[in-house]
Amino acid sequence: MKEAQVDASPDPAGSRDKSRDQGYYPRMQTAVEALLILKGIISPADVEREVEKMAGRDYRSGARMVARAWQDPGYRLRLLADGAAAARELGMDVGQLRLIVLENTAQVHHVIVCTLCSCYPRALLGIPPGWYKSREYRSRVVREPRAILSEFGTQLPESVQIRVHDSIADQRYMVLPLRPEGTEALDEGALASLVTRDSLIGVGLARLPE
Repeated sequence: MKEAQVDASPDPAGSRDKSRDQGYYPRMQTAVEALLILKGIISPADVEREVEKMAGRDYRSGARMVARAWQDPGYRLRLLADGAAAARELGMDVGQLRLIVLENTAQVHHVIVCTLCSCYPRALLGIPPGWYKSREYRSRVVREPRAILSEFGTQLPESVQIRVHDSIADQRYMVLPLRPEGTEALDEGALASLVTRDSLIGVGLARLPE
């Protein structure tokens, strides 16, 4: 499976204008949005602000949490115990979301999917990539996760157990990837630069230091 390019700067107005040609859910979104504006509950400016706010988020928030956990054993324990609280500790607002952080080890590797739709910790990782929402990924990663990882270029020893976790509406997952070797002298910012979006989903690994 080849990774699709992420559209990090969608055209909100253009997307809404075209939504009637994009299926049931986009049409429903447009209808609800128009109704809320008509009733004065929200304004078009409110919608634009929220769209821009979401478009400005990306995986670097999650990477910062991982880097802190790699450096701070106490934060790592708090992250694994309550991901949402650990995010708020660093000033990141995840709302009422229940966030479960899964730690990769030398024996176990975690992979995230949403088999029903595209549930994803957007507040920490930004807009989900196209492949994450695809029917192919959602169906195959459950049945043949090792093959999917291989297609992303992630080769794991047969001795490593792969566990697939299915996100739901009020619960999201994020992976705490293995810390690369040879990074003991790096500061938090340098460590965060090694964390990729794919490693936070589990289809990839953290980068090796140059």
